[in-house]
Amino acid sequence: MPLYMDFHKIAGLTIEDVKKAHMADLAVQEKYGVKYHQFWLNQEAGTIFCLTEGPDMKTCEMVHRLAHGNIACAMTEVEPGYYKVFMGEGHQIDHGIVRNQDGSMDLGYRSVLAVTVQHVTKTNGSENLSKLQTSNSARQLVLQKIDEYNGRQVKWVTDDSLMGVFNDPLQAVRCARTIRNGLPASSPEVFFRAGLSAGQPVTEDGEFFTNVLKLAHRLNNIAMGNEILLSSLARDLCNDDAVTDNDSFVRSLNASEEDFVSDLLEITEKNLSNETFTINNLCSDLGISRPQLYRKITTLTGRSPNDLLRDLRMEKALTLLKRKTGNISEVALEVGYSSPSYFARCFAKKFGCTPSMLQR
Repeated sequence: MPLYMDFHKIAGLTIEDVKKAHMADLAVQEKYGVKYHQFWLNQEAGTIFCLTEGPDMKTCEMVHRLAHGNIACAMTEVEPGYYKVFMGEGHQIDHGIVRNQDGSMDLGYRSVLAVTVQHVTKTNGSENLSKLQTSNSARQLVLQKIDEYNGRQVKWVTDDSLMGVFNDPLQAVRCARTIRNGLPASSPEVFFRAGLSAGQPVTEDGEFFTNVLKLAHRLNNIAMGNEILLSSLARDLCNDDAVTDNDSFVRSLNASEEDFVSDLLEITEKNLSNETFTINNLCSDLGISRPQLYRKITTLTGRSPNDLLRDLRMEKALTLLKRKTGNISEVALEVGYSSPSYFARCFAKKFGCTPSMLQR
């Protein structure tokens, strides 16, 4: 049967209230072919996330309604393999409540780490083209460390970013630092950056960790070289100054900075193929002045607005070329360049080789 997760937000929840509601579900469910497995409770936030099996979403919702009248704010179907990657396996269950190994309640928060490791080439020799790929050794290092720090690899098909899901954000930060420190220190051609976000399973609009994945990738995109950039929630959940504050390459955004980054990249991602999209358009869409935009972007990314927009376009072009999703002219148009020759010059300046080398 399909697997579902739902989301409730109820102020003043107690553990006993939730246990009682769960027992009421169990008393009704069999009649309707539904099975309520377990739930994640966060008393402080007043949130509950229930894992359910049933013939369809409406029947699962009906069992809740008949059992105790608590209707979910949102419910979504989850693919079992995807659920295991994010929520993990082998949970300790106490009257339906999911607990951690130490007996504390599992609040349902999960952290997503996005890592980019690239070997950068600055020559035009074709023998250096392999450096534009994430090397096998670097890839294996990332995946090995994700596993060692109790993370679970999550597939990401948009680009070469490697991603892992962690129950504990501190483990995710330690994992990222170990990856960074395990790269060849003697080679200035190795480029590392990472983004870490956090969230709970189901949002009010019925998304299952989609926004958490997206934010981790966006933080990774704007992070500076060698930096591990944390979302505001990931930083709050870490609550360990020894891990985050004693490393000059670990930085976190506050809530307003995070909102700005999300708005900024939402707009730019939608307009990468639009050649007429300019910094003035970006200012207008964000509702801020050009000096404000410059100050915000340079502070957050270490790059000017024009450089950031160019980098986003070039990174997308690199992915498209490596995947051979079109010829050079088509890729150029896809990232906002009507002139293939100008696109090729910009690409060579960024990556040290021409687009045609990747087409061979």
